[in-house]
Amino acid sequence: MPLAPAILQTTLGRRAPDRHGKVRDLYDFGDRLLIIATDRISAFDYVLGSGIPDKGKVLNQISAFWFNRTRGIVQNHLLSTDLAAFPESTRGDGALLAGRSMLVRRTEPLPIECVARGFLSGSAWKDYRDTGEVCGIRLPAGLLESSRLPAPIFTPATKAQSGHDINISEAAAGALVEPSVLSRARDLTLRLYAEGAAHAESCGIIVADTKFEFGLLPAAGDHASRPAEERLILIDEALTPDSSRFWPRDGYRAGGPQPSFDKQFVRDYLEGVHWNKQAPVPSLPDEVVVRTREKYVEAYRRLTGRELA
Repeated sequence: MPLAPAILQTTLGRRAPDRHGKVRDLYDFGDRLLIIATDRISAFDYVLGSGIPDKGKVLNQISAFWFNRTRGIVQNHLLSTDLAAFPESTRGDGALLAGRSMLVRRTEPLPIECVARGFLSGSAWKDYRDTGEVCGIRLPAGLLESSRLPAPIFTPATKAQSGHDINISEAAAGALVEPSVLSRARDLTLRLYAEGAAHAESCGIIVADTKFEFGLLPAAGDHASRPAEERLILIDEALTPDSSRFWPRDGYRAGGPQPSFDKQFVRDYLEGVHWNKQAPVPSLPDEVVVRTREKYVEAYRRLTGRELA
């Protein structure tokens, strides 16, 4: 069966998004935002010329799964994925919105990404190989690429408006975020990772690392008297193939790169064709698009126990 066309751009009626992310389009409805996950895919800080059909549905529905599963740990911004609860003006856009959109609360996002690492891979492996440290945390000698760490670690990163996000120490993050808020974000990051990694491993997936984003609810109304750290909630996405490294549990062995259920497959293809990571941005061949979609859908199936709708 041929794949449905990838959705790369969205409009609601004739209304363009108020903001574009690399993957998500945001529509502003005052104290609420409508987020549509497109099928765009980015690599090396560029949005590629090809999309991955149904990728937005995978990201949206996996995030909703985790938002519902982790409410006992921390509140999150999800209000509804039910189109009937969306603003009246979106009623004619059901075909676009179904399965790839959510209505969320507006927050003030923290200026850092909160990364949890349980295994040594990616930029963390490079830093460890060069310095023996990751984000200022000294690790035991003799670890291999993809080694399981003695315990998961919190490694914040800056949010770059252009170029690469930069790994920073917790002390450096403290210059960007109020200490009490940072402490709460660190605690929540490690708790969410522990919950997500345990469930995923029971489903045959190792979560090597993942990033979370948090936002502050407005200090108004019911929240007016609450300190900032108590207004911190989980936002954006949660434990998806875009924000995580997902490895098959079967066959895992430290000492090199691992096969994955995430966009590392795309990165590996781009490295293989020796793209210089500058414009013009390449498109992906059909076989890479199809294989990437299969990986994302398989991650969804394993984690949720459901078929993608």
